[in-house]
Amino acid sequence: MILDVRLSLSIKFQSMKKIFPLLIIAIAGFTFAQAQKKTSWKEMDAFHEVMAKTFHPAEEGKLEPIRARSQEMLDKATTWENSAAPAGYDKGAVKKTLKQLVKGAKELNQLVTDKAIDKVLKEKLSVLHDLFHEIMEKCEKEDHR
Repeated sequence: MILDVRLSLSIKFQSMKKIFPLLIIAIAGFTFAQAQKKTSWKEMDAFHEVMAKTFHPAEEGKLEPIRARSQEMLDKATTWENSAAPAGYDKGAVKKTLKQLVKGAKELNQLVTDKAIDKVLKEKLSVLHDLFHEIMEKCEKEDHR
C-alpha cells in the first residue's frame, strides 16, 4: 500500500513537472501581452468617434451628421490639442498637425454656421479626415502607441 501511494505521488509529481513549465510560459505570455497593450489617448479616441460618425455618412452624401456635430468636433479637437499625451506618445511629433486640425475644425464649424453648401463641407471634412490620419500615422510610425 505504501508502495502504491509512493508510485501515485511519483506519477503526479512527474506530471506536474511537465505542466509547471507550461504554466510559467502561459503566465509570462499573459503578463507580456498586458505590458505590451497600447495605451489609449482618450482625447484622440473621442475625436475619432465624432470624425467617424460624421465623415463616413458624408462619403455617402449625408451631411446632416456634420452639420449637427461640427461644434462637438471643434470641442473634441481643442480638448485633444490641450491634453497631455499619455505614456508612449510624443506630443511634439504631432503638435503642428494637431494645431492644423483645430484650425480646420474651426473653419468647418464656421462653414456650418454660415450654411455652406454640401460640396464645400464635404471637402473641408475630407481635409480634416486626412489630417487626423496623418496624426495617427505619425503616432504609429514613431512607435508612440
